[in-house]
Amino acid sequence: MPPRPTDPFGALATIDLSEGSTSFYRLGRLEDEGLASLDRLPFSIRVLLENVLRNAGDGHVSAEHVEAVARWSPSNAGADFPFMPTRVVLQDFTGVPAIVDLASMRDGIRAMGGDPARINPLVPADLVIDHSVQVDFFGTGYAFEKNVAREYERNRERYALLRWAQEAFENYSVVPPGTGIVHQVNLEYLASVIHRREHDGTFLAYPDTVVGTDSHTTMVNGLGVVG
Repeated sequence: MPPRPTDPFGALATIDLSEGSTSFYRLGRLEDEGLASLDRLPFSIRVLLENVLRNAGDGHVSAEHVEAVARWSPSNAGADFPFMPTRVVLQDFTGVPAIVDLASMRDGIRAMGGDPARINPLVPADLVIDHSVQVDFFGTGYAFEKNVAREYERNRERYALLRWAQEAFENYSVVPPGTGIVHQVNLEYLASVIHRREHDGTFLAYPDTVVGTDSHTTMVNGLGVVG
């Protein structure tokens, strides 16, 4: 479970929703302190500003990072800052090697006498299997079912690894073959626009942001999700 939210700027507020009491970071607090002029910031920059504001004080994001993003302008856009996306979306060609790396790290931790269960993705990661599907049957009403069945036969060993990983790792899930292409699945099923998650007993709402390994990941920007 993520740690309890930090709040060095005093921007954490609470609202009662139908889902229950929910906290969020109020960008207006920075404006109240004279650190930002929200009206002049593009919406995408406001999403990034909320990201650094929410993560400020966690040991990676400093007050200076927050102030640098708050002062963004077309002529002052070169500041570097740590970015923690809400989630990661992987297609199978890049996702499978990532799972192998995580499994290897667990083996390494075990060999050193540590707890391998400590090795997990830091942010939720979804692996969408779509790039390996081939068309062996077509022109019939049962072509889809037969192609998916052949896909499982052809890549049985790989899918056994991914199924093990889904059960072994926290913050990781697999979207099986036959569901759709990765950017379609990202748009229709995975994107939440606003994410609500428990952080050490406190439910926190914040904008959905995503880092993806597919060239069409940026299509999700059409939903207002920075990706």
